[in-house]
Parts: sequence; structure tokens; C-alpha cells
Amino acid sequence: MEGKAETLVMKPNDDELLSKQRMKQEAAATSEKEDVQVQCNDTITEQEMNKIELMRALVKKQDPSSKDIDDYALRRFLRARDLDIEKSTSMFLKYLKWRQSFVPKGSISVCEIPNEIAQNKMFMQGVDKQGCPIAVVFGSRHIQNKLGGLDEFKRFIVFALDKLCARTSPGREKFTIIGDLQGFGYCNSDVRAYLTALSIVQDCYPERLGKVLLVNVPYLFCTLWKILYPFIDNKTKKKSPGNI
Repeated sequence: MEGKAETLVMKPNDDELLSKQRMKQEAAATSEKEDVQVQCNDTITEQEMNKIELMRALVKKQDPSSKDIDDYALRRFLRARDLDIEKSTSMFLKYLKWRQSFVPKGSISVCEIPNEIAQNKMFMQGVDKQGCPIAVVFGSRHIQNKLGGLDEFKRFIVFALDKLCARTSPGREKFTIIGDLQGFGYCNSDVRAYLTALSIVQDCYPERLGKVLLVNVPYLFCTLWKILYPFIDNKTKKKSPGNI
């Protein structure tokens, strides 16, 4: 008796389907991550490298300790001064002098900012779509520090900025700040402290701030913003603030 051919159809079980689906999702996520990394990888151009070398020679002539400064650090100061070598060099030398006097140990320790830390107002989070680190700041938790004064607040800002910068990498050097202003009131309107923080960011950490996003913005802050706005340089104005 002639046998009849029978075709067997193998159907994957639920576990196999879930496994394949998970693999596809992971592959897509990896591909997306790679695309983001390619898009935000800010390499140094030939024009920038030429200016970096000229700037490095000028800086080393006046401060030999700067010989180990990396190219990306010099580029940040160049970009802050529209690639003007003379202005960039002057700005960078001022930064080196400030850093040596204000942070002689190389970093700020927690024990130097106890009153600021106690306010529990700033937290490091993950990264945004470009791979830039995020910090969340709660504006209503900042109260003028009468115990440590403005000097402790300055140390706190440097401590926080150094933590953020440590999480960046060459070619991906910026960070994002999210400011939650829910409950922000008159007691939080510390103009002198905010101007101090702005000055440190602009003069000592140029081209580090990527974006500032504000949530739960009260009307009072709009008035405060009008006071701060004239002190913000044009490059920083393009980055802040965005309301979400």
C-alpha cells in the first residue's frame, strides 16, 4: 500500500514566540542606541584642531601646568568665544587660576557643603536621548544658606557640576538640567545665589550646559527670570529655559 506523504507543521510555543519578540525588541533598542550615539558624537573638526594647537601653545607659555589639558576642554573654551584664540586663551587662563585657588585639592568633598547637602535639592538621574547626563533640581527646597553663606553655596555648585561633568565623555560633553519649581516662593528667590551659579557655569564650565527644562513654573519665577535674564550670555540664552 502506497504511503501518503504527510507534511508536519511545527508551531512555536508561547515561550518561543516571546523569546523571538524579546530578541527583536533588544535588537531594535541596540540599533536605536547606536544611531543616537552616532548622531551626538561631536568630533573635533580640522579647523578646531588647528585653533586648539595654537591656543595650547599660548596657554602653555603662561601656565606650563596646562600641558595635560585635553583637546575637548580647550575646544569648549574656544566655542564659548566663537573660536577667537586670544579671547579663548584669556578665558581659559582665568579658569585655571580660579580652579587652583577655589579647588586646591582637585575636588569638593561632601564635608565642605553640609548645609547645602541637607537641603536635598539636587539629584543625579539617568541620561537623555543624546546620552547626556541629567540632574533634577527642586527649586522650592533652596533656602538662602545663612550658616555656610555664599561661599558654601559656590562650593556646592562646583561639587554638583563636577559630578555631572564626570558622567560625560569626549564628544558627548553636555548635560541637561530639569528644574521642578512646584511650591517655589519668595523664600526661594535667592537672586544673589542664582547669579553666582550662573557666573560659575558661564565662566568656568562653558559649553557644558545642553538644555534647561522647567516644570511647574509659577508666576513668581517669571518675575525673577526678568532679573536674571540680562546677566545670561547669548549662547546660554539659546539653551534655557524650556517649559514642559
